[in-house]
Amino acid sequence: MATYAVVCTAEAGATAEAVAGGPVGGWVAGGDGGTGVLFDAPVTEGEGIGIADVVPAGRELARRLDAPALVLVATPQVAYAVFVRPDGEGSQSMVWAADWEPPTDPQEYAEHRAQWDALAARCAQWFGRPEAGAALAEVRNDPRPGEAKPGTDELLRRVCAALGVPAATVGASSLTSPGGVADDGVPQGAVRVEAAPPSGSGSAPAGGSTFRAVRALVLLAGFYLLGVVLLAVLAGIDVLVASWGVGGLTGKVVIVTAVLAIPIVRGMFMLRRPKDDGPSGVPVTEAQQPELWAAVRDLAARYGTRAPDEIVLVGEVNAAVSEKSHLLGLVGGRRRMYIGVPLLAGLTERQLHAVLTHELGHYGNSDTRLSAITLRGQERMLRTIAHFEERAARTQGREQARQEERAAKALAKGRKAKEVDASGAGITYRAMAAIYTAYAKFYLRASHSVGRAQELAADQAAVRLAGRDATASALREIPVLDAAFDHYMRQYAAFGAPARLLPPAGQVYGGLPRFLSDPERRAELDRLRSRLPREQRSPYDSHPPIAERVRLVEAAPADEPGTVPAGQDRPALELLHDRDQVLIALEGATLSPESQAFTRVEWSALADPAVRLLLAENAAPLRSALSAAGAVPTVTALLDAADEGRLPAVAQGLPEGALHAGTAALAGLALAESGAAHWELTWDQGVRLVLADGTDEAEFGSAVDALADPVAEGGSAPDTMPLRKLLASA
Repeated sequence: MATYAVVCTAEAGATAEAVAGGPVGGWVAGGDGGTGVLFDAPVTEGEGIGIADVVPAGRELARRLDAPALVLVATPQVAYAVFVRPDGEGSQSMVWAADWEPPTDPQEYAEHRAQWDALAARCAQWFGRPEAGAALAEVRNDPRPGEAKPGTDELLRRVCAALGVPAATVGASSLTSPGGVADDGVPQGAVRVEAAPPSGSGSAPAGGSTFRAVRALVLLAGFYLLGVVLLAVLAGIDVLVASWGVGGLTGKVVIVTAVLAIPIVRGMFMLRRPKDDGPSGVPVTEAQQPELWAAVRDLAARYGTRAPDEIVLVGEVNAAVSEKSHLLGLVGGRRRMYIGVPLLAGLTERQLHAVLTHELGHYGNSDTRLSAITLRGQERMLRTIAHFEERAARTQGREQARQEERAAKALAKGRKAKEVDASGAGITYRAMAAIYTAYAKFYLRASHSVGRAQELAADQAAVRLAGRDATASALREIPVLDAAFDHYMRQYAAFGAPARLLPPAGQVYGGLPRFLSDPERRAELDRLRSRLPREQRSPYDSHPPIAERVRLVEAAPADEPGTVPAGQDRPALELLHDRDQVLIALEGATLSPESQAFTRVEWSALADPAVRLLLAENAAPLRSALSAAGAVPTVTALLDAADEGRLPAVAQGLPEGALHAGTAALAGLALAESGAAHWELTWDQGVRLVLADGTDEAEFGSAVDALADPVAEGGSAPDTMPLRKLLASA
């Protein structure tokens, strides 16, 4: 959008104060007749930003000023002037399309003009300038002889002139550059105003710890109350049926209600506490990792909370904390902090400080204590639901088997068998499961809404101790690092797994820094960093979207010199002592016993055996098709069949894409078996084919395309010469 501005009639001082107290910051520029505001870009959940995303900032400004405001938005194709009032009730909009052409019929034009004039009068009235209605109605882009049609920005300037408000902010927008409004787009004399810190940024989100404890206990008590009510209903059914005096029916009903009551009672009086061992990892003592422990203890002391009793290094792009509290979270217990080694590999020391402070914030806000109550309720509900669903499935299975047996006997006697339908079996169990599922959804929505507030509060704790810039950059980096680590594990560390191969000891995680430091990979990651992930918001998410968290962090006041811990810009991985031994120990703690038995080879030898196995699998369908056609299942026989015009018949029964994949596989295996080709793993490109004669990999691909594509597409005759030449040079 070329323009995204909000204009009001208030003075610049009052407007700046209203912006500072609102949720979105921006640039404030005073002028004759009022003030213009260039708000920061909104955070949206979908792709792109539309008019509905930018109007709320103007509506909130109008509410805070208790005066109307005007949202001005322009793209090269369309201009909007949206008039909003402080009461938040509706809006009035004037819209101009760049390609507008007025009706050619005079009567239609007269009707259109009357409607336009009435709209302009309403908008002027809404804005508190009813006398400007006539002038506002003249802001049009009808074609006029000898005059160029005004552009969308020019139309908005004319709107400002008609209303007597400054137009200095027209033509500027925070939506045209990733970092906000460019310096040359800010009106002269504009001042930067930061938004207020988000609500819940204090030490206890969503109310104090006592309030949150009460809420958690009420939610847990609701589960027990639901069980008591259901048991009372079942008992009432027994009493009611017994009062009828029908002995046989009474016995059956009592059996059914007793069976239904068992999962309820088991869920209510489950004695085993939910297991919370956390992810597998390597516990490290202060003697083993003094620098890491010193950083954690220093941050904990600065925050004013007790440091963890244990630090565990894990193989995830994550950091987390837990606490084995007692008496439903009323009494604290042993604290454990989990720090992902891949996180250390991708963050700087300052960014790591922000992440660790966020986690320590959960300790300071008693989040880890109260999570025991929430987890207990979740565990008991899920287990109760699982009991009912298990019994429903078992009952339905028995009924299905009974009906199938009866149908088989009927067919054996030459009679018509009844249709097997066991869908009604176990319906009472499913009904009970549905009741608990409904409460579980409510429970998760309520408890996770508190969790989201806790996350935002922990972010603000990180801002205060580690700094706004370090916290924002860490939040931006984590999803990028997560995607990079996932790709690295699949395409590098675990690439040789089909051939039972792994990189050298310690390099399953130790190779990640090499991957991240490659110039080509750094360029790819920079592109990912330029945009925040668009996440689907769910009421059951315990974390707010990253984009929302970044926006709120970046809305905090800028870091002041001397207020942020020193921390270095070196890679956080350098905090670890005896790094190679730590990485080897981490593999022992996180890899499966089967994986640990794999053969260890150098990175350069990892790809070739795995690719050959993959090619053999890809070649199998085409080999079977060649054999079925009476040909030898080799690439030479494939080329001969193509030259003889028999390849379409060979490929007729193959799945889509199997001819192309099989051709590449047969040719690649033939080259490899002759020693003319091998595959290697490179940090910049991944796995690539290396031909002994120096032929480019793309030339091999073109040769395969020349043979397989014409047949697959039903076009011209396949060309076998490029592939024959490659094979002949082997």
